[in-house]
Amino acid sequence: MKKTRVLFVCVHNSARSQIAEAFFNRYAPEKFEALSAGLEAGTLNPFVVEAMREVGIDISKNKTKDVFDFFKQGQLFSYVISVCDKTAAERCPIFPGATIRLHWPFDDPGKFFGPKEEVLRRTRSVRDAIETKVKAFIEVINNGQGFDTKDQF
Repeated sequence: MKKTRVLFVCVHNSARSQIAEAFFNRYAPEKFEALSAGLEAGTLNPFVVEAMREVGIDISKNKTKDVFDFFKQGQLFSYVISVCDKTAAERCPIFPGATIRLHWPFDDPGKFFGPKEEVLRRTRSVRDAIETKVKAFIEVINNGQGFDTKDQF
């Protein structure tokens, strides 16, 4: 069975898109293949690595990727979902084929500052919000429900 391909995009592929990819692949590996990339490859956020480890997902060996490399390779995706702010999302390339583009804005853990516990608390909050959104999206798709590209779930 051919899997539905989903690409999550954020600015540096260091936090939000990595979280979304990991949860998507955890909850729907039999029907979907999720990947992630950034507008430019950055460095994996250590607070995100720690927050994901807390829920049993090890992303510590993940590499950050550049979305334009996927684009240049002609890769096709059914869904391209930006998880960054709207201005950054507008810089995402338009992939060929029947791609549905969605935008799910989340706070950037890379911009969290303060004591370690405060940064971790805020990172966990983003992690949990992304997990909730991913689960809702998978449920909609699995149930065959249609949605408008303006839908935010």
